[in-house]
Amino acid sequence: MKVRLFISAIILVVLGAAAWGTIRFLRFSAVGSPVTAEVPTTPVKRGRVTIAVSARGELQGGNSEMLVAPMTGVDTMPITQLRQAGDLVQSGDVVVQFDTTPQEYNLREAQADLAEAEQQVIGATATAKATDEESRYQALSTESDVKLAELECRRNPILATITARQNDLALEAARNRYKQALQDQQNKKTNALAAIAIQEAALHKAKVTVETNETIIASMTLKAKSSGYVNIQPNTFTNRMYWGAPLLPFQLGDIARPGMAIAQIPDLKTWEVSADVGELDRGHLSVGQPVSISVVALPGQSFDGHVKSIGGTTGSPWNRHFETRISLDKPAPDLRPGMTSNMLITVAKLNNVTWVPAQALFESDGRSFVYLKTGGAFVPHDVTLVRRSESQAVITGVAEGALVAMSNPQQQNKPASEKSDAMKALPQ
Repeated sequence: MKVRLFISAIILVVLGAAAWGTIRFLRFSAVGSPVTAEVPTTPVKRGRVTIAVSARGELQGGNSEMLVAPMTGVDTMPITQLRQAGDLVQSGDVVVQFDTTPQEYNLREAQADLAEAEQQVIGATATAKATDEESRYQALSTESDVKLAELECRRNPILATITARQNDLALEAARNRYKQALQDQQNKKTNALAAIAIQEAALHKAKVTVETNETIIASMTLKAKSSGYVNIQPNTFTNRMYWGAPLLPFQLGDIARPGMAIAQIPDLKTWEVSADVGELDRGHLSVGQPVSISVVALPGQSFDGHVKSIGGTTGSPWNRHFETRISLDKPAPDLRPGMTSNMLITVAKLNNVTWVPAQALFESDGRSFVYLKTGGAFVPHDVTLVRRSESQAVITGVAEGALVAMSNPQQQNKPASEKSDAMKALPQ
């Protein structure tokens, strides 16, 4: 009995080892992956392939007019009048009106200063005229004294020596007084002109102050320079007081700072779509490529356009993108700023090429390959990638009609637990 039990145990161990080896051999066979019904396949096709890049963007008017809060000398300006978003305005219509109460007070003070300066100029001019008349009369009076003294001096030959000497001294004194009167007249005239110039400078300053306040008040009324639909901008001043809150557009009564954009008037003649395109598609795009645009709010309508400009790359390292602007060739009157638009940018059209669905092409360590069905297994087969889009991959190096796997057969044949472990091991 002991010998039989020992032999039976040996047989069980050998059978278990053989079964385990068979399972390991089937799981890690290097020849290829056995074909199962779970592996989807597709034939390699030949024909015309259109390489396109899809994106979603926001409709905007080209050459937009931005209405900005003016520089008024104050930090904040309440909004007392504001058009609704989407309102159609014409050239000259008021879009934004700020509170002008402080500026109107300053204007009234400046106007009062201007009126006072005007009176000061009038007074200085009148004083100058009176002073000039007085000094001119004084000069004429002293000139008359000189002439009288000269007449007296003519009698000197028949007068006593002392009297003649007195006449000569009187003439000299009269001449000195006349000379001094002329000098005083010139000095008073110069002083009067200086006084008038000072008052006129004050008057000019008052006028500039009035004009400045009038200009500031006029600038606090933002008018449309061209016709278009109003697009209200986000209020970055009030909303930033609540961190994490969404940026809401300006509303009636909000506070704005000088230099902030309040509203935008897009040009209805030139519509554009601004979209963020993934960094991987940047190499496929170039200015002038045709674009098909469909607006979400206008189902059934399609608009033709072209790539206008390609901006720089921005975004986080895991979500790099760049701004692309698309111009509409023939806009419609139903378009409105801010409408969501789907775009299909035609990159290239390739004729008579072999291609497979994009998910049938795999890349690893710089290699591009497909899982080609060979006999009863899928074998990795190197190919050359010509062009690739989101849905199609143009390749060479494989025959038309060959069957390739749509997913990795090795991953497809793994047990569910191993697939789960493999997915957990991928970086998030």
